[in-house]
Amino acid sequence: MANAASGMAVHDECKLKFMELKAKRTFRYIIFKIEEKQKEVIVEKVGEPTQSHDDFAASLPATECRYAVFDYDFVTAENCQKSRIFFIAW
Repeated sequence: MANAASGMAVHDECKLKFMELKAKRTFRYIIFKIEEKQKEVIVEKVGEPTQSHDDFAASLPATECRYAVFDYDFVTAENCQKSRIFFIAW
């Protein structure tokens, strides 16, 4: 269990899932939730690589805060396949 300077704990699964997304492209996105009772950040949901941005957006609650990372694939003007990971505060 990692602890941040804020005193909010971060569950080890958060780092493990992020490293899988970053290194292996195992997921399209990861949604993190702050568990108020335990004062820790946990993984709420992961999206399969075949899921889209629309699937990701539909997974975010309309009235609650979340943090997420999204692996965005795109093609450049030079026709090169690229990928960027975005951090989102919802």
